[in-house]
Amino acid sequence: MKWEGNRESDNVEDRRSDGGGQGFGGGGGLFGGRSIGIGTIVVALVGGWIFGINPLTILGLLSGGGSPAQVQQQQAPAQRPPADDRAAKFVSTVLADTEDVWKDVFARGGSTYKEPRLVLFRGATQTACGQGQAAMGPFYCPGDQKVYIDLGFYDTLTRKLGAPGDFAQAYVIAHEVGHHVQNLLGISGKMDAMRGRVSKVEYNALSVRLELQADCFAGLWAQKAQTSRQILEQGDIAEAMNAAAKIGDDALQRSSGGAVVPESFTHGTSAQRQRWFDTGFKTGSVKACDTFNARNL
Repeated sequence: MKWEGNRESDNVEDRRSDGGGQGFGGGGGLFGGRSIGIGTIVVALVGGWIFGINPLTILGLLSGGGSPAQVQQQQAPAQRPPADDRAAKFVSTVLADTEDVWKDVFARGGSTYKEPRLVLFRGATQTACGQGQAAMGPFYCPGDQKVYIDLGFYDTLTRKLGAPGDFAQAYVIAHEVGHHVQNLLGISGKMDAMRGRVSKVEYNALSVRLELQADCFAGLWAQKAQTSRQILEQGDIAEAMNAAAKIGDDALQRSSGGAVVPESFTHGTSAQRQRWFDTGFKTGSVKACDTFNARNL
């Protein structure tokens, strides 16, 4: 991926020197809010290192939790990453590129894109969705409109999940930003309103459509960034497609040594995740990413 020398985002907050976040008092722990991640609940429960689970939504549902509470936070002023931190520079550059793409997409649709913040943390940190932990993988919290990532996750992505490459890493950021776009469009809110109104299996099915749409939005970003700035190098799309395959619900359930249980899927199969990333990349169309009205996923 051609990223060096490109614009870096100002919307990056570095909490890695905070020494790990503290849990909230009262009901502000893991089940205190709702976050949206890139991985799957089944392996997360047995492994603890999986590719960005969707823990606060799905675990809250499984535990019978109600609607997420808004959590008040008190945090130190935002700190920028060190200028010589290559990993932070990379994610800052990818975030900036998503800002450029989505700002243009929203403008063409007659609206204004509100940029999310990306928080770098180590170990654990406070969010408006409860306490975020590195074991959850990267995730987006609609309550504060921030993407959270412990950069140590990229080692997991390469070594444990078998998905190396800088564009695989960029796909992670683009997917989480896709959840931010869903939040701005009101899609996440409509789905959250279904909590408690449908069965667990039905809610899981909705979650799959939400996640596949975020994959499609990641593909859309890649297409438009390539058209505008020629960021892609040979093999980049293959890296993203490989990452999508490695984090399919079916692949993760097999890798955990358990049975494949389609009713428990929350993010989609490997084939579905690849298909929807590819749809976004080939069409560059928000309308084409309408997974909720798609007959076949």
